[in-house]
Amino acid sequence: MIAAAGLDLLVGDPRWCPHPVIWMGRWITILRAGVERLAGDRPWALRAGGTLITMLLVGASAGCGWCIERAAQPTLSPLFSASGTVLLVIGLASALAARSLRSSVLAVLKALPSSDGGDLSSARQRLSWIVGRQTDGLQEPEILRAAAETASENAVDGIFAPLFWMLVGAGLWQIGWQEGPGPLCLAWAFKASSTLDSMLGYRTGRLRWLGTAGARLDDWLTWLPCRLVMVSLPLICRPWSAWLRLVRAAERDGRPDPSPNAGRSQAIYAHCAGVRLGGRNRYGDRWVNKPVLAGGMPDVNQNAVHRILNLSLALEGAWLLVALMISRLAVAQ
Repeated sequence: MIAAAGLDLLVGDPRWCPHPVIWMGRWITILRAGVERLAGDRPWALRAGGTLITMLLVGASAGCGWCIERAAQPTLSPLFSASGTVLLVIGLASALAARSLRSSVLAVLKALPSSDGGDLSSARQRLSWIVGRQTDGLQEPEILRAAAETASENAVDGIFAPLFWMLVGAGLWQIGWQEGPGPLCLAWAFKASSTLDSMLGYRTGRLRWLGTAGARLDDWLTWLPCRLVMVSLPLICRPWSAWLRLVRAAERDGRPDPSPNAGRSQAIYAHCAGVRLGGRNRYGDRWVNKPVLAGGMPDVNQNAVHRILNLSLALEGAWLLVALMISRLAVAQ
């Protein structure tokens, strides 16, 4: 997992390499077309079809990860095992998005008029690739806020939730369940649920029923990792005496958000980075008033976005370091 995290930070998601999420997205599109053709506009049939899509995609993704884990077992021939280990590291790296998230957010900052050679239209276009809100008409302060919010929310979805499930899988192996689901199996299962939520988890049209199962599963699988980020992030950025105050403030500000996880993840980053997030956003033709997070803090600037990105990098390293220490202690005993 340490090698995979390093590989992710080094190369990210190169476009020449087929990414597992792309294949997940293609299968979602195929399965969705089939379900909608059979279910029509019947809510119960769409819900059932969405549940079937979720079971098939998550199960298949976990199964592929499990097969690669079996290929990496040291009991096999050295050549086969070495090849399997390389695939395992690459697969684990594909489940992490630290480099791609950082690069995407920094690309938005680089395109801003306040940067050399930037302009608003370019910044809006790059922002539209990584956020769900409408970006046309946004001015630089709103673009900066959107970049900070996606950097904080997607840190949980793209880094810490898959990393958490990797650690759970590694823990199962550590206690002796070598034939059970390991880090890649669980990480790819999570990525499948996250991809389902991003593609089908909307409360519009048929997706109101078709995407329910995937969205609920993603909420459940992200619930504990999000809370772990809430309690661990303050420990690496502020005096430990401020820990309880920051966690309570993040819970208070993030709880009103309709999502059980997004508001809280943004809130803890807002308080730890010392910046105000939240407010009015437009999604399609709909305006949504998001809860204000860290209301007493200053507005977002480029330095604040950099602080959020650096906090994610430091926290990822801290999680891996703690996991390594626990693993060594377990081996020693």
